[in-house]
Amino acid sequence: MTRCPTCGTTYGDDARFCTKDGTRLVPAPPARGAPTPPAAAPNDGFAEMIGKTLEGRYKIIKKLGEGGMSYVYLAEDMADGNARCAIKILSPALSKDENAMARLRREAELGGRLEHANICHIIRLGETPERLVYIVMPFIEGEILADRTHRSGQLPLDEVVRWVNDISAGLERAHELQIVHRDLKPENVMIAQGKNGESRAVVMDFGLAKERRASPELAKLTATGIVLGTPEFMSPEQLRGKPLDGRTDVYSLALMTYEMLTGKLPFAGRTQQEMMINRLRNDPTPIRQMRPDLNFTDAVESVLNKGMARDVANRYSTAPEFAGALAAAARGEGGSVFGRLFGR
Repeated sequence: MTRCPTCGTTYGDDARFCTKDGTRLVPAPPARGAPTPPAAAPNDGFAEMIGKTLEGRYKIIKKLGEGGMSYVYLAEDMADGNARCAIKILSPALSKDENAMARLRREAELGGRLEHANICHIIRLGETPERLVYIVMPFIEGEILADRTHRSGQLPLDEVVRWVNDISAGLERAHELQIVHRDLKPENVMIAQGKNGESRAVVMDFGLAKERRASPELAKLTATGIVLGTPEFMSPEQLRGKPLDGRTDVYSLALMTYEMLTGKLPFAGRTQQEMMINRLRNDPTPIRQMRPDLNFTDAVESVLNKGMARDVANRYSTAPEFAGALAAAARGEGGSVFGRLFGR
């Protein structure tokens, strides 16, 4: 179970935001006397990979995480001086699915062209003689942005500006290659810790990424009208199944910025469907209403509103343009006084 830390309403495990006030949900404590759930049974053995070596090269060290269609492990590349890497292994059941395999190959092909300091790119796609399909990625040590926001409730504006700038740099690289992420959300951003103590935001998982100039084969997989992504962070045109370009990622980034600053989503509703309808029809809740203690300037709110404009033509054209406008507003430029937040 999950619960809303603001109003206390409980939800099922698959819920992520409160439909009443837009607050991100947290795990609910177990009921007193509730039995401990049984451990999950192994799934065809593909989850039991620790200690094994893939194709005589990648030695599996430990499990990092799991999702609906894959497990992610920490591994050592024995052909590269035991350099650490992350291995994502596809479920054997899904590896037999032609559409799932086509999407994975597309993810690998796109990822190989996305090498950038603010993107977790894919190094290679592999398949063992036993038909175990995997992809190799750089191992990035740090904290998921969603976890950082959960822990803090809200993030300081200067920190948010820094992460937005990093994310926009990664998106700019993808958009230059005519690639749209389509599933940008706090769970897909890692705050990586560098060796010199500096940190940077890294965009993860381009598995739903879509080339704007798609081949006929790719068009069949991601045809207009098939909605892929995470509903809470989808742009209006994505919810409607319309053609997408880089400005759909700008919308998601602006919405993420709002959530980092407030801990809540800008559109509420009694159900997830109502939340999505509000995004299609209504303006976002004013950020001052969510955080009256911060005294945000009109410039900051204007930047967020333009980034989340329902009409794509009214949005910032590029992610760096949005990031630059946010940074300028935070500095008090553009004719507004930033004032008390930074003591100026």
